[in-house]
Amino acid sequence: MYIPTVYTEAAVSKEYRARTFKSGNSVALRLPKGLGVKEGVEMTVREEHGRYIAAPVDAPKRKIKGDWIGSMPWLEPLKPEDREFEHSKRPWDDPDWPGWSGEE
Repeated sequence: MYIPTVYTEAAVSKEYRARTFKSGNSVALRLPKGLGVKEGVEMTVREEHGRYIAAPVDAPKRKIKGDWIGSMPWLEPLKPEDREFEHSKRPWDDPDWPGWSGEE
């Protein structure tokens, strides 16, 4: 006999109250420190069915700066002929190897 079991997790969160205020030509809302939002975090805000949802923007991917490349003049890009290599024997190339299927 099969008895289906459904597990549910209720997300219990603390509720905070805040009041909007005028900031320049905008309306602002202070986020309580208890929410753990750090200063200077960029947020997206959207309205869904009369509710406002704020979420942090994903951090931009960090790029490698190329200013160190000129400091190593001995480094050069590989030439196509330098990228070719001899095939070395592998255990699975041996027909007596236990996992050998003979298919390529």
